[in-house]
Amino acid sequence: MTITTLSSREFNQHSSDAKKAANNGPVFITDRGRPAHVLLSFEDYQRITGASQKIADLLAMPGIEDIELDIPQSRDLAQPADFS
Repeated sequence: MTITTLSSREFNQHSSDAKKAANNGPVFITDRGRPAHVLLSFEDYQRITGASQKIADLLAMPGIEDIELDIPQSRDLAQPADFS
């Protein structure tokens, strides 16, 4: 993994190079010499955040309509709240 550091000015002038560098590791973008932002590939971002698939994405999977889902009916009835 390669870490690349660019100034804000360099990033603005060479954003396509920054995107290519992000495929090899994080790109630190500095503002007045201090780290201000990090550019990551989407795969690295998902790995770091532990992002999992959203239920909507899973439900949109091809072939999902062939899966049977049996949801048992709940026999518990709602009870009034006790505020005493």
